[in-house]
Amino acid sequence: MRPAAPPPVDQPARSDEFVRGLSEAIGGPLGTHATRSSGGARYYTVARIVLALVCLTLAAHWVQKSPCQDGAWSDLKQYREMCYTDVLALYYNEGLSDGKVPYAQHPVEYPVLTGAFMGLLGLPVHQLGKDHPEINQGQWFYNTNALVLGGLTIASVACMLALRRRRPWDVALFALSPALFLTATVNWDLLAVAFAVFGLYAWAKRHPVLAGVLLGLGTAAKLWPGFLFIPLLLLGLRARRFPDTLVAGTAGIVAWTAVNLPVLFGYSESWWTFFKFNNSRAIDWGTLWYLGEHFPFIGSLPGVNWFDGHIGVLNLVTYALFGLCCVGVGVLVFVAPQPPRLAQLGFLVLAGFLVFSKVWSQQYVLWLLPLAVLARPRWGVFLAWQAAEVLYFCAFYGELMAASGRQIFPETVFDLAALARLVTVVVFAGYVVRDILRPERDAVRTSYGGGDPDGGVLNDPFGSLGGPEPFPDEAVLTRA
Repeated sequence: MRPAAPPPVDQPARSDEFVRGLSEAIGGPLGTHATRSSGGARYYTVARIVLALVCLTLAAHWVQKSPCQDGAWSDLKQYREMCYTDVLALYYNEGLSDGKVPYAQHPVEYPVLTGAFMGLLGLPVHQLGKDHPEINQGQWFYNTNALVLGGLTIASVACMLALRRRRPWDVALFALSPALFLTATVNWDLLAVAFAVFGLYAWAKRHPVLAGVLLGLGTAAKLWPGFLFIPLLLLGLRARRFPDTLVAGTAGIVAWTAVNLPVLFGYSESWWTFFKFNNSRAIDWGTLWYLGEHFPFIGSLPGVNWFDGHIGVLNLVTYALFGLCCVGVGVLVFVAPQPPRLAQLGFLVLAGFLVFSKVWSQQYVLWLLPLAVLARPRWGVFLAWQAAEVLYFCAFYGELMAASGRQIFPETVFDLAALARLVTVVVFAGYVVRDILRPERDAVRTSYGGGDPDGGVLNDPFGSLGGPEPFPDEAVLTRA
């Protein structure tokens, strides 16, 4: 027995047409006869660079939000400088500045784990402020959240790097994402992102129970990580490994229940606040339904305005459309020539939810970001989508200025930005579907010998998946 050679590390300047074109400006891709270090050394070098890049992006984000950190939001400063953050605003609005315990003493509009996270960081800051009145409690609370969420983001990047040891440069898409730079601490979405990525990593390492627990905790922070159980169960059916995926789903339900039951029974009215709030929310800016009422250059489309007065019906319509998306994903699983990869299906399910949802906040792009990187790490379409997200981010604050009495540009500008975001997400999803139906076009599958590096037990050679053996992170042993 002897160690095999480390797996080759992908070179984007050779494998990605967009990056190859850009590399021509500095001499083109690395030459065939250039001196290279070993595969393992290259991986660790790239991993360090990517981790440094995400730290740089998070630091830049902190600087971008710094004008608003003191809470002195006069003359619409939070909109003019595009530095608004719920983290600071809700420190006061959710009673944390008064020392109120979330759910027990004040209802919270978020799922239980996010509310607990807010209280865990907010109540000590409030106590510190009582002992030291000279400090700015809101600023301390924001910076504490930025530090913890930043740490979780770095840990998420480390897990993504471990999932892509043959393609570590893919994770630079996440680390350098303009959406991460602009929205990292607009809300607490990175908490759920971390649980989702940790859950995917645990699944890839063949720990179904741990994966289910982590995804269940993510669902207790924001509901969307629970949607990842849908592709897991579908792939389990095709691979004839349904018991393993069912175990993960059961573990997720148990974890979610364990977090929620104490609050449900102890403070039921507060627990229901999240569900009542989302059930009664009106059509939000930038959604498909908003565009139906404000389509660029046309205005309201026939019949869409009716939903404003019938939100209950709209809720049912959005659920039905999302259900149809899930059915379509299920059909795709079984008609694809090879079983789709988990990240591909996860992206499609979540994109379907956002496209048809009545709420699509600016920071929800963080939900899609890790799945997009794992599903289709191609720089061209990814950057086009990110450009649309940046355009929407800027237009959104212009719309807030207009709603506050200071119009910056016509309504059509915001409508076009919202349409661009919607279209680029749908186009990205279309490319993912194409890669599923034509697996030879899938860059990740090609790098991993036709299999899914995130597949975990679904890569079992005795199942019907038809993929290769599991992909270890370290150098595998081969027979001499």
